Amino acid sequence: MANLETTYLGIPLKNPVIVSSCGLSSSIEKIEKLAGAGAGAIVLKSIFEEQINMEAGSMLKNSDYPEAMDYIMAYSKSNALDQYLKLMEDAKQRVDIPIFASINCATAAEWISFARSMEDAGADGLELNIYYIPNSLTNGESIEDLYYDILRKVKEKVTIPVVLKLGQQFSNLPVFVNKLKAYGANGVVLFNRFYAPDINTDTLTFTTSEVFSSPGDIRFSLRWVGIISSLVQKLDICASTGIHNGTAAVKQILAGAQTVQVCSTLYKNGPDYLSTILKGISDWMKVHNYKTLADFRGKMSYRNIPDPSIFERAQFMKYFSNMV
Repeated sequence: MANLETTYLGIPLKNPVIVSSCGLSSSIEKIEKLAGAGAGAIVLKSIFEEQINMEAGSMLKNSDYPEAMDYIMAYSKSNALDQYLKLMEDAKQRVDIPIFASINCATAAEWISFARSMEDAGADGLELNIYYIPNSLTNGESIEDLYYDILRKVKEKVTIPVVLKLGQQFSNLPVFVNKLKAYGANGVVLFNRFYAPDINTDTLTFTTSEVFSSPGDIRFSLRWVGIISSLVQKLDICASTGIHNGTAAVKQILAGAQTVQVCSTLYKNGPDYLSTILKGISDWMKVHNYKTLADFRGKMSYRNIPDPSIFERAQFMKYFSNMV
């Protein structure tokens, strides 16, 4: 029988499939359903710095007392945190799988001290979902320093493992990830799927681009999971984006991922689809005579394949060379 047990950030998991931070993990009822369907772990829906600030700003628009700003900001943060901590406490009492907190932030503001409260509420680990758009001529190093600064300040507050969920836009991702490890990161999630704007050409208004990932989006993370798992040692990698079935999960583990995160496929197919994903992994392992995930993890990584240039190739040379 295939054994799907693994560890992530030093925490035992019954299987490598983690439900990522999303609306599906925003209530205790939804969390219980995901756990019952077989999730190896769950990341709670993020507490958003941006959302808290926007809500506080909306309250201030209706106020005739600008001096109330500090009070309203403090109230908004405290109220959002209290609700989040209650969800964490309830989840830890009601399900028997690891539960990770998630902070979506763009600054190293004082509210990062909330991270300690999340640990006290029972969080098994903390996922930092840092989002920063370079909207000026600021150099790349200063942007990377923002990540290091947030990570350092959080690590000062907590003893639980800290993982960073990253976007793809870094000039030298292996070096950046290696520095994150040096600053105390226990793992990285590759990659985040950020909100992206689109333009309606009929109404000349902005709208939202496709929210859900597609199976083809796995190509963005598969390459970097294979490379970074080979170059940055002793750092857990969780693959994310485009993982819609058991086959995709197997691919990421073959490339070197410790775990995988799923989201879009559960919105499309329902929480019970977790069992289908797990069956897909297990069936593949049986066919190929693998008893544990460790037996094949990294087998197709950058370090372990005969021709690592496959991960480096930028052009469709093989494909187009046969086209007339």
